[in-house]
Amino acid sequence: MKLFLSLLLYSIQAVAVTLVPTPPSITANTYVLQDFNSGKILMEKNANKRIEPASLTKLMTAYLVFQKLKSGKVKLDDIVTISEKAWRMTGSRMYLEVNTKVSVELLLKGMIIQSGNDASIALAEFIGGTEKAFVNLMNRLAKDLGLNDTHYVNSTGMPDEQHYTTVYDLVSLSSQLIHNFPEYYRWYSEKELTYNNITQLNRNKLLHRDASVDGIKTGYTEKAGYCLISSAKRGKMRLISVVMGTTSDKKRARESEIMLDYGFRFFEDFRIYEAYKPLDIANVWKGEKRKFQLGLADVLYVTIPKGQYDKMKANVFADQYIMAPIIKGKSYGTLKISMGNQIILERPLIALVSVNEGSVWRRLIDSFLLFLY
Repeated sequence: MKLFLSLLLYSIQAVAVTLVPTPPSITANTYVLQDFNSGKILMEKNANKRIEPASLTKLMTAYLVFQKLKSGKVKLDDIVTISEKAWRMTGSRMYLEVNTKVSVELLLKGMIIQSGNDASIALAEFIGGTEKAFVNLMNRLAKDLGLNDTHYVNSTGMPDEQHYTTVYDLVSLSSQLIHNFPEYYRWYSEKELTYNNITQLNRNKLLHRDASVDGIKTGYTEKAGYCLISSAKRGKMRLISVVMGTTSDKKRARESEIMLDYGFRFFEDFRIYEAYKPLDIANVWKGEKRKFQLGLADVLYVTIPKGQYDKMKANVFADQYIMAPIIKGKSYGTLKISMGNQIILERPLIALVSVNEGSVWRRLIDSFLLFLY
């Protein structure tokens, strides 16, 4: 009887992990929904498929400019002279006039809020000297950010066979942009911009009907279809959705809305451990000390089905027979988070301190003790 009850309880806990409904059907060629804090993917389709990014390219253009601003190499009030190439750009524009002088800040807003191709070219030429040189910087930065399935040919998103990305890379880029540049990310929530006596609305329809949405970028070409990266924050939880290849402006907004609502309705995230705080004490052999502390290199968030927090368990596993010297920051164990019979997350445990080798006498004694083991 006790065995039966134990098995029944175990089964209930295992089933509880899967109490989230099947993700909704989304009419997009590729899509992904990710929790910003934990990085957990909540739903996806063809997330590694190579796609044309269209104007979502401008996220990387902005990222590069933000980097220059943060380093102090560029200032918001720096003045840019508009070239003929920028002036002649077709597609979405902020209607810059050739040879006029415009600040970096205004050009950024024109690129972010109005998706201005002319503003993108002006910024690329200002930072790189030429758009081609700027694109080389874009591709180098893509590798640095871990966007290994992304390649750029221009700064605007104009179609080209060698201009491609994936929704995985797009959600990663979006997440890093929000995390690294909160002071500039706020512009992605602005609903309109007036320049040259022309007022244009932000094309992200969700900004105008969902107060929790604060970005991030629309895109369209004939081949890419209607695309949208959306970011929304409700309470302390932020979700990022990417939909690519829908059939209309209205459809990309609606499908994004469905994905975000699904994520917020059925999931929640928790900040469970801080970085560089002791989680375990490990034994060390042949060292000047007998023990050392293990912890995590980064803050740890978990995203789980709502109402399941009490069923979550954490276990730490230090490596066996750890020998000095201990190098601070190196992994010497594993943290495993589980629910029921499922391990939902693993992270390496790192040494929080260094431990030098002990004296000759200590090493001899420990060698003898290890031999007895």
